[in-house]
Amino acid sequence: MPLSEDEQRILTQIEQQLYEEDPGLAHEVSSTTVFSHGFKHLRLSALGIVAGLAVLLATLSTNYLLSFGGFLIMLASAWYGEQNLRRVGRAGLQQVTGNARGSSGRGFFGDASQKMRDRLNENDDK
Repeated sequence: MPLSEDEQRILTQIEQQLYEEDPGLAHEVSSTTVFSHGFKHLRLSALGIVAGLAVLLATLSTNYLLSFGGFLIMLASAWYGEQNLRRVGRAGLQQVTGNARGSSGRGFFGDASQKMRDRLNENDDK
């Protein structure tokens, strides 16, 4: 159900007051999504997996107990990541992949691949 004009005006006034009184909070609220918390923990779990792998590889030839500890770090991080991935769900993953498709990185690689195609076509024409 859409808001009436009066409700929309009141909401706009509240938003303006929030930006005036606490711009940091207003920026944080506007930039945060429902899935931000889950993705933050997914990044932490990926970092834990990499750290566990580093511990495992660094200590494998010297101490098997420490390397087993690295494996346990990897295992715990993977479990934690899986739990957060379930919380984020399919909608969150679609939001992230949609944002990645529209990012400037894709445009950069798209331009580079188009330049390569143009060069190859020029060589074929000669």
